[in-house]
Amino acid sequence: MKIHHLRSASFVIEANHQFILVDPMLGKKGSLSPFAFFRHKPRKNPLVEMPANSQSILNKVTQCLITHLHPDHLDAEGINFLKEKNIPITASRKDEKTLRKKGLNLVQTLDYWEKDVFLEGKIVGIPACHGYGFIAKPMGNVMGFYIELPNSKSIYISSDTIYTSDVDKVLNELKPELSVVAAGSAQFDLGSPLLMSPKDVLKFIQNSPNKVYANHMEAVNHCPTTKENLRDTLESNQLLEKVFIPEDGEVFIVE
Repeated sequence: MKIHHLRSASFVIEANHQFILVDPMLGKKGSLSPFAFFRHKPRKNPLVEMPANSQSILNKVTQCLITHLHPDHLDAEGINFLKEKNIPITASRKDEKTLRKKGLNLVQTLDYWEKDVFLEGKIVGIPACHGYGFIAKPMGNVMGFYIELPNSKSIYISSDTIYTSDVDKVLNELKPELSVVAAGSAQFDLGSPLLMSPKDVLKFIQNSPNKVYANHMEAVNHCPTTKENLRDTLESNQLLEKVFIPEDGEVFIVE
């Protein structure tokens, strides 16, 4: 299995001749408004362009997973791409109405902890909590995914979430061979963090039974944690070799 890291939380899983796109934010640099204005510098998003090799990967996409509907996970360019290519989409049942209104090819919806067939393997919808405290409610629903495909490593896409009992259950009971964590510590001008704090990212990595892929960094203006920050933390905790922290456009193999 290969992971093609695109930008932020957008990536492609290559397995069994399938190319599964996750959370397509595909717009040009600066095509979205800032997500924070005071706590962080009010720069337009995304902060960086798509990597030069992204189009060659996107041309191969056969499926799409959408964890939630925020624009840094599904933007206008991502919607246009999915519609033009008529890409089959799997998402939360709670997002079904909105995705169908957008004219997308939604072929599969899941409830939390529901298991279903996916590309001759299986998929499970995993609960996610998008923030600490009161901020989680207005942030809306998010769904992670646990996936097992034939002759491939199992993968847990935790998506935009804090560390919860559901996250802990996946790591300790399902034991994914690759776990994906959003490590950017996103935070608006008001309220608590929207993603795992650096302390909880470290906890996630420590509790993961196998390799971890850290993403959602250095592409949107409300995520202060950088790849260098994370590497320094992991090195000081002797965990650096356990974690993939790819650059935009980089490909890595999960063995």
